[in-house]
Amino acid sequence: MSSALWQRLQLKLPVIQAPMAGGATTPQLVAAVSAGGGVGFLAGAMLAPEQIRQEAAKIRGLTDRPFGINLFIQEPPAPDDAELELALRLLAPWHVELGLPPPAAPERYCQPFGQQFEALLELRPALASFTFDILDGKQMQALKQAGILVVGTATNLAEGLAWARLGADAVCAQGREAGGHRGTFIGPQEQSLRPMLSLVYELAQNLPVPVIAAGGIMSGKDIAGAMRHGAQACQLGTAFLRCPESAISQPWKYGLAAAKAGATRLTRAFSGRMARGLDNRYMEEMAQWQDQLPAYPVTNALTGPMRAAASKVGRSDMMSLWAGEGVAQARELPAAELMGQLLLEWQAAYR
Repeated sequence: MSSALWQRLQLKLPVIQAPMAGGATTPQLVAAVSAGGGVGFLAGAMLAPEQIRQEAAKIRGLTDRPFGINLFIQEPPAPDDAELELALRLLAPWHVELGLPPPAAPERYCQPFGQQFEALLELRPALASFTFDILDGKQMQALKQAGILVVGTATNLAEGLAWARLGADAVCAQGREAGGHRGTFIGPQEQSLRPMLSLVYELAQNLPVPVIAAGGIMSGKDIAGAMRHGAQACQLGTAFLRCPESAISQPWKYGLAAAKAGATRLTRAFSGRMARGLDNRYMEEMAQWQDQLPAYPVTNALTGPMRAAASKVGRSDMMSLWAGEGVAQARELPAAELMGQLLLEWQAAYR
């Protein structure tokens, strides 16, 4: 990052903990990463505005270090009836297998972004990051006036340039190796699957703002490699999933512990947006239908009851076990210890 950003965030280690929605980023994890000299991030996208306020208060009760809040930029969807009918029909057998009532459309598909954004402005975290789309000028101005540093997500050069023109303080380059959802908002997602190092280099050469590398970064050596390609910080997600501070379900943690290299794949079947996770039966059997499912957040909401029920009974074959390509290198360590290891490895990489 630029020297001004480094100084403001007081980073000892150029590590940003990825804001992983779905239970991973607890206040304890966020605080531990920030206290360890990096930047912890609260995943606010799936939280109601009041929940965001409550989680931020808990983080501030655990550390006085800077942290960030992430949101998905999205409007309430209006799914096509035919698409919705097909999705409900395809999900019905999975519900039967779990002993659930037939799937049905929920009252609401996602949290209200406008109200989440207002909560974020009110809370004034050190950073705010956004994905799935781009802010408008008025929203960016409000963040600047609140003194919040803004990080946009880019999976291609056009997206990076758009964020830079808007006035973002940094751009997160999401490589194809990254776990969880793709942040693409310009062009087809299939055409924005660049390897992380290649994408980081291209953005660093063309953007007037700092680039943050994301995707497949699991060690201090990986951090050093991304920085040699032009990154000024690195965002790690999968690396923190096995920490005890991560609140993901036990079946998910078991899956991560057993994962080998090549264990992940991209799918739209769980959410309607391309995302990377551990390969399982649901992904494989739904692969032929995934392109016909409604776009995120509709399918994500429709599969919610199935995923929750599967988690309760340990059926990992029906769960969205998000993880990046480096999952086999994930370490089961407390977050503070992991930060210490990353620092030593990063320093050693430059010796």
